[in-house]
Amino acid sequence: MALSVLSGRNLAVSGEDERRGGDGGGAGPEQLALIRESVRRAKVPKAKPRTWRGAALAKELPIARVVVNKGVLHLDQFFDYAVPEELDADAQPGVRVRVRFGAGARNVRGGRREGGGLIDGFLVERRAETEYTGPLAALAGVVSPERVLSPDTLSLARAVADRYAGSLADVLQLAVPPRNARAEAKPSPDPAPPPAEPAAGTWERYQQGPAFLSALASGAAPRAVWTALPGPHWAHEIARAVAATLASGRGALVVVPDGRSASRVDAALTALLGEGRHALLTAESGPERRYRQWLAVRRGAVRAVVGTRAAMFAPVQKLGLVVVWEDGDASHSDDNAPFPHVREVLELRATQDKCAFLLGSTSCTVEAAQLVQSGWAAPLAADRTVARAAAPLVRTVGDGELARDEAARAARLPSLAWQAVREGLKSGPVLVQVPRRGYAPRLACARCRTQARCGRCAGPLEAPDEHALRCAWCGTAEADWHCAECGATRLRAQIVGARRTAEELGRAFPAVPVRTSGRDHVLDAVPAQPALVVSTPGAEPVAEGGYAAALLLDGWAMLGRPDLRAGEDALRRWITAASLVRGQDEGGTVVVVAEPTLRPVQALVRWDPVGHALRELAERAELGFPPVSRMAEAIGRPEAVEAFLRSAQLPPEAQVLGPVPLPLTDPGRPRRPGDPPVGEQWERVLLRVPPGSGAALAAALKAAQAARLARGGGDPVRIRIDPPDIG
Repeated sequence: MALSVLSGRNLAVSGEDERRGGDGGGAGPEQLALIRESVRRAKVPKAKPRTWRGAALAKELPIARVVVNKGVLHLDQFFDYAVPEELDADAQPGVRVRVRFGAGARNVRGGRREGGGLIDGFLVERRAETEYTGPLAALAGVVSPERVLSPDTLSLARAVADRYAGSLADVLQLAVPPRNARAEAKPSPDPAPPPAEPAAGTWERYQQGPAFLSALASGAAPRAVWTALPGPHWAHEIARAVAATLASGRGALVVVPDGRSASRVDAALTALLGEGRHALLTAESGPERRYRQWLAVRRGAVRAVVGTRAAMFAPVQKLGLVVVWEDGDASHSDDNAPFPHVREVLELRATQDKCAFLLGSTSCTVEAAQLVQSGWAAPLAADRTVARAAAPLVRTVGDGELARDEAARAARLPSLAWQAVREGLKSGPVLVQVPRRGYAPRLACARCRTQARCGRCAGPLEAPDEHALRCAWCGTAEADWHCAECGATRLRAQIVGARRTAEELGRAFPAVPVRTSGRDHVLDAVPAQPALVVSTPGAEPVAEGGYAAALLLDGWAMLGRPDLRAGEDALRRWITAASLVRGQDEGGTVVVVAEPTLRPVQALVRWDPVGHALRELAERAELGFPPVSRMAEAIGRPEAVEAFLRSAQLPPEAQVLGPVPLPLTDPGRPRRPGDPPVGEQWERVLLRVPPGSGAALAAALKAAQAARLARGGGDPVRIRIDPPDIG
């Protein structure tokens, strides 16, 4: 068995030098012994040896199997290292280690592999022997004796990597947060005893709600797709489901799309269970506090977790329930390779850990409808009459309105909308949802309607406020614009943003305060006093006691997107906003300004998100689109994509759709991950397989990408399984 060289931070005499008895300064062995004894008495820590050459191996299980932090696919495997005796106690499965990597089989001294660069990794197993026939390098060191990688997390990460054609190392980077030494040094509190089984509370509004809670408290593992009633109770209902699971002696995990939702569930759990019963894992917590909370979960001190996307891998012990809220939100899809989705990961966890599964939303995605239709999960919803009473009255600009107001169809704010605002302001705040932020995001010549362009980079001009004019790509201010086609100097807004809407409403209602909520400044809550709250989708604040009315403007902007999910996303955003409005029995009214005959608009009027999802699912089944089929995308230069597809051993039933050229990257706009380089024309190919062949497609793409990278690669080709945007 051969050992590699370890380079420590402190210089020390190697094992061979010590056997020669030399110190480079002529000191004899007796003097060296006195120096060592003085160091021991002074309790000065000994310097780590620079090399493990000649060091003894661990007497038992001298082989460490390590996953190195190299996300390239052709290195997606375990590597064996020898364990020096000094590291035997700390080198346990699950700890972080440092290893030498990349030295090559030729860099061997005395039968021992040496050299290479230091790299991080996780020790996953100790073994008595290795199948590798060449010389082994040694573990360079143990970063910390804290076991941060559990066997369950490793198994889940492997399943996620295989499903998304990615590498185990990439998934582990998402699953295990970076180390924080100060947080690691602090002990975690003792675990609290299981709480009492909670009362059903507002779960009694649902037909199977109390039975679902009782099943959780008894240790069962029900699976449900929950269509939540509108209103503020959803966070408290999730908290009761978590409390029922904790009462059975098991753990629970809740993943929500953003920090605001996490704060609501956090507050509901604290009110129900008290402090210290759960951990909050969000980016807003900061690295040290978040890692300390994560360690408390890993050590078993806390068995309930609420968090955003990265919390889907939280190492909850004795997991009994996983919850995902608003699975249609784009925040649930990770932006880092291999791009896993929270819903799919929690489905894997529910299957792997044999625990309960709850997918909740006030709306319903097509994927959620498929889970119910396939029998994998059961529906959990309220009676139709209860749902209609809890929802606000939804009105559209119909034939009657057009008969009274001929300009209502073309008007951005028809008279029906103005009437709803006036009536709503008599009893409380009014919400106005606008799809675009800013003042005037797109401008055109008022005379010939030619889009206004920047004279420097030809980017589109926008008006962030009433007076300023600048380029949306390069940010250059435009002080003296004139139309290149007709020479006119006046502009008109092609799209009206939230700030312009707020200004118009402020002029119409001068005595009413106007508040805005959007990407630059998101409000969490507003008081119950009359006010106009203009918000972009997803940034709607909660109103105390609910909004009196809501306007959903510019529906064409959301429904007109060239994407398979345009209608589903528009309905979800509308229902999310309308759920903040008071129910019909309290006079709550919602006006949606969109073509009333369209399916999403009709589903909103009937408050029937499940029916809309089922119809969408039936249409996609006829067309062979996800989630009925499995799909992957390959993006890159045309020649690179073509070569990649030729080398891939695709399943026989795979269909190749495309290639389709991607839009050129705007030169003045920041390049997003996955965008082509400026000036390069890239293509996109979609690969589709029927149900049951998704694993074979992922394996084929992963093998082709690994072989390509091992040969030197060439131009990059990005692979993504189940892309969120199909177009």
